[in-house]
Amino acid sequence: MTEPDDATSPTGRGDPIRVLIVDDHALIRRSLEMALAAEADIEVVGEASDGQEAVELADRLTPDVMLMDVRMPRRSGIEATRAIKASVPSTRIIMLTVSDEEEDLFEAIKAGATGYLLKNVQLDEVPEAVRGVHEGQSLINPAMAAKLITEFANMSRKEAERPPQLPVPRLTEREMEVLRLVAKGMNNREIAKQLFISENTVKNHVRNILDKLQLHSRMEAVVYAVRERMLEIT
Repeated sequence: MTEPDDATSPTGRGDPIRVLIVDDHALIRRSLEMALAAEADIEVVGEASDGQEAVELADRLTPDVMLMDVRMPRRSGIEATRAIKASVPSTRIIMLTVSDEEEDLFEAIKAGATGYLLKNVQLDEVPEAVRGVHEGQSLINPAMAAKLITEFANMSRKEAERPPQLPVPRLTEREMEVLRLVAKGMNNREIAKQLFISENTVKNHVRNILDKLQLHSRMEAVVYAVRERMLEIT
């Protein structure tokens, strides 16, 4: 369900993962809270019913992970995500949606979301998703990754007409190879096989890429690289 991303470590040894749930439907919030409440290593620290309240609570509670509905009153989940990533960049955000609309998916990733979860997911999969994202993994299934690649290609063609923003951080040749394969939707195991290196080496390259670009997820790195014309996707 999840695939390795960067290698951010948990908040602290033995500390529970602090989760904030955001959805305008009380029944959905309650269902998610019940799914997480039984987990000893997860603590629900708050709930919000719209994007504006989510931003305010995130600033006050600094959660490790947020489950964020895409469409809400007052302020959408995507708008809230953008604001939260600016003020609390360490918080990892999983978008919740009833559909896998390409536009929503792409805008969520550009806003800084780490993952995307359909609301028809089995509730017993939610704790796994929270743990995976907290450990630094991306939560994007293969079908969604394929749609992202199409959007990246469209973005690449549009950005070719615009001068790159300088200065752009320099990546090594190997890091660029890894980033190109990430942009094709490959996970770490597939990248390792393609480049004849170990998965741990791939993880190290991804970590170095994110450090150099000062980003938090591999999809953010691809968006940045396409925007700054470091990558061309066809």
